[in-house]
Amino acid sequence: MFQRFLLFTLLSVTVNVLPAQFYKATLPSHQFNNALEKIVVDFRYNFKNIKGQTVINQGEYDLYQSTVELPGANNCVIYGSHSVEDTTASWQGVFYKGDDYKAATTAYKNLYRLLSKSKLKLIDVSTAGFTGVYEEPSEEVRFTVSSLRLDVLHPQYKRFFAEVELLTNYEGYQVNVNFYNRKGDEERE
Repeated sequence: MFQRFLLFTLLSVTVNVLPAQFYKATLPSHQFNNALEKIVVDFRYNFKNIKGQTVINQGEYDLYQSTVELPGANNCVIYGSHSVEDTTASWQGVFYKGDDYKAATTAYKNLYRLLSKSKLKLIDVSTAGFTGVYEEPSEEVRFTVSSLRLDVLHPQYKRFFAEVELLTNYEGYQVNVNFYNRKGDEERE
């Protein structure tokens, strides 16, 4: 009798705890959400508040170290253009760089999942998330890009995009995330 009770108790605990742990593992961490919030909110200010030291100062653009990094990302930078037409900056973080295709696709899929499941609190205390279409990577193509839009009505975020990209180059594979202002097709030349 005691063995049945013990077995029933163990089974009950397992059934109740494992789904919660699985669900928790698929959601972005608190640190990821906080960093993402800072990046998204500072987009309104052209990433001015999270610009660190200048890395490259060239004629057409400047490259700054970002003071906010998404957990898991390396080389988080902000690109600033000297263009008269488009003065918006963009933010980029590298999540994988190496020669293992399987590791690159795993990083790509996980990064897309983290962005699509993030819930952000914006300045006006509204909650927003990213929605988009996931592009399945293929080893036959040199790059794969999945684009996500922020689910808000604020006019400043009308053209704000997050892109997760898997690139192939002579060094291997690279997975990046980019946050930027994308011109619509009607605005492009």
